Amino acid sequence: MTADFHDLAGVPRVAEDPIAQSEIAAFTRRFEQAQETVAREFGIVKSDLTAVRLQVGNLDQKVSGLDEKVDQLAEDVRGMNEKIDRNQAQIVELLTVLVGKDPNQS
Repeated sequence: MTADFHDLAGVPRVAEDPIAQSEIAAFTRRFEQAQETVAREFGIVKSDLTAVRLQVGNLDQKVSGLDEKVDQLAEDVRGMNEKIDRNQAQIVELLTVLVGKDPNQS
């Protein structure tokens, strides 16, 4: 080995090459820019995910409220159906009593 490739301690060194150094610097800059971009985009995604979680929580509460309203509405409809059935039964009873009577008679 020649002295050009080793320092005094015997460790191999790379000769100073301005083109290689500028390419390394360019790669380093691109890598750092890519890291910054990834970090920024990750932050945006993380923020959006937090917003989605909040919206899902709000929707869950609204759905729970709707479940209660639907149950109440179903109960109200059952009550109305029972009342309609009673009224129809009364009408049938009254019509049955009136059948065969003279309409001019009180």
